[in-house]
Amino acid sequence: MSSSLPVVRELHLPGVPVFRRGKVREVFDLGEHLLLVSTDRVSAFDVILNEGIPGKGAVLNQLSKFWFDRLLSIVPNHCVSIDPADFPPILRPHEAVLRGRSMLCRKAELVPFECVVRGYLAGSGYKDYQKTGAVCGVPLRPGLRLADRLPRPIFTPATKAESGHDENVTLEFVAGQIGTPLAQHLSDASLALYNAAATYALERGIVIADTKFEFGMCDGELTLIDEALTPDSSRFWRSGGIDPGASPPSWDKQIIRDYLESTSWNKQPPPPPLPPAVLAAAAARYQEILTILRP
Repeated sequence: MSSSLPVVRELHLPGVPVFRRGKVREVFDLGEHLLLVSTDRVSAFDVILNEGIPGKGAVLNQLSKFWFDRLLSIVPNHCVSIDPADFPPILRPHEAVLRGRSMLCRKAELVPFECVVRGYLAGSGYKDYQKTGAVCGVPLRPGLRLADRLPRPIFTPATKAESGHDENVTLEFVAGQIGTPLAQHLSDASLALYNAAATYALERGIVIADTKFEFGMCDGELTLIDEALTPDSSRFWRSGGIDPGASPPSWDKQIIRDYLESTSWNKQPPPPPLPPAVLAAAAARYQEILTILRP
């Protein structure tokens, strides 16, 4: 399936205008629609590595499509189809490379914030809590440990960064930028999506510790865009493997980070080469979470 696809780090479609190139996705302008192509690129410590993870882009694409379909009753999304047969004729010559890793999408006016929901204390949220006793302005009780479950999921938005790290902000900051009604709508929609997904995942032995969503406006309606609940946008833990005080293993590129930490690399370009065994292990983790979550 996805693991059998060739590794694609960069994609050029002659005759098809580029809309933008992101850290992982190549976005092409098809007039009425956009084509989002999930590459196999991987970054670590804000440096894009020389190798790609085999099958990664296909996992991101197919898992996003699964969640878009499953959560459609909560909020609309931008996905039109992931079947190349539904794509415009100009893309027919590229069908082989697009199959499995591309999505035809409606255009949307981007809402310029990452909409993060946290159910557990981890990552930058844990660092914020250690410094302030709160996460993005949301106060939490004293004494919480890394990987502790929060009393309830919290909405912790962040600014969007094209490169480098996003910056955590408060709901009040978001409201000041885009207005209180839309900011509250973002919070309510994000929490509803997270709660529905977390309940489903837990039935399959997976904890969604945190995740981030992106939204846009389509015809005046708040719309879920980009990706949804993938290993690149979420922290997935095995439900029986959480030991508060330590960071549980996650279905993502942590295997690659751990390898790079074991080298003498100074985390500046150029990055060192990745051994085939490390790439294969990372690919297996991506494929595993797709197999667990998607029936």
